[in-house]
Amino acid sequence: MATDVQQTPFVKQLASSDRPTREKALDSLRTYLTSSRTFTDLEILKLWKGLFFCMWHSDRPIPQQRLALALSQLLLPLPISLFIPFLRAFWTTMSREWTSIDALRMDKFMRLVRYYVDAAFTYLSNHSWDVDLLEAYLDLVEAIPLSPTNLKVGDGLRYHVLDVWVEELSQVDAKREGQCPVEELMRPVRALERNGRTKMVRERARDCLADDRLKDWRNSVGQGDAVDDPNDDSEGEDEWDGLDE
Repeated sequence: MATDVQQTPFVKQLASSDRPTREKALDSLRTYLTSSRTFTDLEILKLWKGLFFCMWHSDRPIPQQRLALALSQLLLPLPISLFIPFLRAFWTTMSREWTSIDALRMDKFMRLVRYYVDAAFTYLSNHSWDVDLLEAYLDLVEAIPLSPTNLKVGDGLRYHVLDVWVEELSQVDAKREGQCPVEELMRPVRALERNGRTKMVRERARDCLADDRLKDWRNSVGQGDAVDDPNDDSEGEDEWDGLDE
């Protein structure tokens, strides 16, 4: 039976303007999320409403940075069954609230988004880039933050995700051991480059795809074997020198 999140004090305490109250609620939430309870999508959305305002009320740069990191690390111990629902609630909340964030608060929410992009890559890496989990995650990214057509997503959020996408992936796969499915992970960016509603969005996606760091991964595949270039029309065959005499 699903728990009723409204019967817990988390939402109100996480949104409190009192720092000790917020921190105590966050500690309790870590335990709550990793328990054997079952959560509905609506319950997780309500939790994220509290988490959003927890971040909203945080002040001063160092506490803000610590809180953003703590919120992103909520993702890492989650069971696989909760990974996508929790991220869906996060991205739904960010896309809903993004245009209402004032200039003085924008930096801390941009940091939170950056940390969540990193945490999601870390989670997938910790699960050996499981194919089904990766597919579900990329479908979610294409549906919300990097959706080419979703009018509920502001372009400012799209731009920021594009700005940090390769950088955070580079941090997670720093060793370039050939396990990271880079080409698959760039799928939402390619879709945005093809189908973005505005020229600016398509250009920003194109810039992301042209990031020099992507060459590091491509050069490391097969310990230096070449990766097919979609713009290369050659067949990769040796030049014919005529019949041997």
